[in-house]
Amino acid sequence: MRGTIFENSATSLKLWFTAIFLMSATRCGISAKQLERELGVTYKCAWRIFKQVRSMLDEDDSPKLSGKIEMDESFFGGLEKNKHANKRQHLGTGGTGKAAVFGMVERKGRVVAKVVPNTGSASLMPHVIERTMPTSTVFTDEWVAYNPLERLGYQHKRVHHATKVYVSGDAHTNTIEGFWSLTKNGIRGVYHNVGRDYLQSYLDEYAFRFNRRPSLGRHNMFAAFVSRIKKSA
Repeated sequence: MRGTIFENSATSLKLWFTAIFLMSATRCGISAKQLERELGVTYKCAWRIFKQVRSMLDEDDSPKLSGKIEMDESFFGGLEKNKHANKRQHLGTGGTGKAAVFGMVERKGRVVAKVVPNTGSASLMPHVIERTMPTSTVFTDEWVAYNPLERLGYQHKRVHHATKVYVSGDAHTNTIEGFWSLTKNGIRGVYHNVGRDYLQSYLDEYAFRFNRRPSLGRHNMFAAFVSRIKKSA
């Protein structure tokens, strides 16, 4: 089936669709090792299926975020205290430690999550411009990388986490922080560890699930996965 995840695969469609069902049926995903056991295939085959299914879950062509949008940066990787000093991540520098990620989420809406080189303005603002409507109201913490937002035409409200202020009127970043917590707990519990090179595909999977959560309306997750098959891998 040219132009789909099945192209050049010797694996039966029955196994492919069983794998898609298994991946879609759990809230936090399923590991390639578990797929190996459930499908009765080799780990190499299970990993290829797993990787191909996740490759179709990005939503880079989805409509721009709008309205009230929370933004936040985070880091994925091992505990910094367990790393040698020259491997530790410094906020905003990119460093050589944890992988930096950037997220934007509509209040009661969709999320976008991207791996970034670092958490400086030059890395974050292009994503903001590309994925959000310029008339939106943006909520962030006090990190200096967000200073250009007003100049770019956004209404910008902050909460100052450094002074232990987490909610100020309608200004907070609880929604995006909740997404980071859900994703980190899922990766820790299901996959245990994810390399930097593959992190974006895992973020895509968790964002895909988050954007089809029950509070946004009834979604059949298996049907949602299947609907992406035509998306070229």
